[in-house]
Amino acid sequence: LSRGNWHRLGGVVDGDYRQVSDNISHWAERESQGDVDNLVSKYLGLGYFATRLAGNTHYFTAPTGKDPQAFMQLEIEELQEVVDRPLVERDWYPDSIEEFLDPLDYPRLEPEPIGRSYYRFRRMTPIDKLVTEQPTGNGTHQKLQRFFKDWKASSACEGEPFCRHWVLALREFNDRDGETRINAKPVSVFAGRLPDLPVADRLSGSELANAVHGYDRVLGYPFAWYFMMLGSVASNYTLADAVLQDLMGAYDYLPKRDLKVLREWEAKPYGV
Repeated sequence: LSRGNWHRLGGVVDGDYRQVSDNISHWAERESQGDVDNLVSKYLGLGYFATRLAGNTHYFTAPTGKDPQAFMQLEIEELQEVVDRPLVERDWYPDSIEEFLDPLDYPRLEPEPIGRSYYRFRRMTPIDKLVTEQPTGNGTHQKLQRFFKDWKASSACEGEPFCRHWVLALREFNDRDGETRINAKPVSVFAGRLPDLPVADRLSGSELANAVHGYDRVLGYPFAWYFMMLGSVASNYTLADAVLQDLMGAYDYLPKRDLKVLREWEAKPYGV
């Protein structure tokens, strides 16, 4: 799987796109000496540009055990430095270094590439260790643990390993104590545009059964509609309600283990 359309701060180049610095944050701190006005006046009229790194993350996974969370995840970043904006503009007075580095209301330029794209190692993550860490009251982490628990309890685990169908998008953040934590969100590796989930308010009975089983076949594993529902907007949760309504009546189109997972979700809904 590859995920793109993200960027981070880059560096500084002169008017001929020759590199002045590959890290605008360090450069600005050094050149300003704590005074952002001094920095702006010093470089006004020199024709310098700020750059950004346009990124694409490539994910690679390998199972390490039988549990769905037992896999290693490797992330490689493909980066391209592009021109972002003029470094300073006349009549522009940022209030802080932070505003200088990433101004909200500022003229942006066409993202012209500077040099060649390149690859950089981002991280290697043992997902089983990440998932089994103490949640420390983190509701997002608890939902992730339940997601893997549901996978193991359902018919989805009867096919290929979890990591053949999903990766985890990881985002680092600092908690109240300044400790680095990681938020993880499951992302489907399905190639191409994901199909829409069946529309619950239009289907029931055999039509709904055919729709959910057809969805599973497209995704490539059993009970796929349930796990895709968990990662979608809450309005799609009506699909689970419709299936349960069917199964309370004359229909019986889910394996018992999947029905058990679905009823547990009904008692305590969640999403990731």
